[in-house]
Amino acid sequence: MSKVTSLSHFKADASQLIASMRKSGETVVLTQNGAATAIVQDIETYQKTQHALVMLKLLAQGEADIRNGKTADQAAVFNRLEKKLRAHD
Repeated sequence: MSKVTSLSHFKADASQLIASMRKSGETVVLTQNGAATAIVQDIETYQKTQHALVMLKLLAQGEADIRNGKTADQAAVFNRLEKKLRAHD
């Protein structure tokens, strides 16, 4: 959900708009001369978005590995890790 407002309106009412964003998680699209130019989000919404993007990137990398045959048996991977951990003890 996004609210659209002009940059001049945002500057005039920034404190109130930010407080509203924090409560609702709503994103504000800022316009200049009638065109969308920037987006303002509360930090929690931004962090959730960044986390989701990282997860999607990992998923895409995993799918590419599968397509390219870069896979390993889970049991073999865990056995190698256990051996490495024991070697460091």
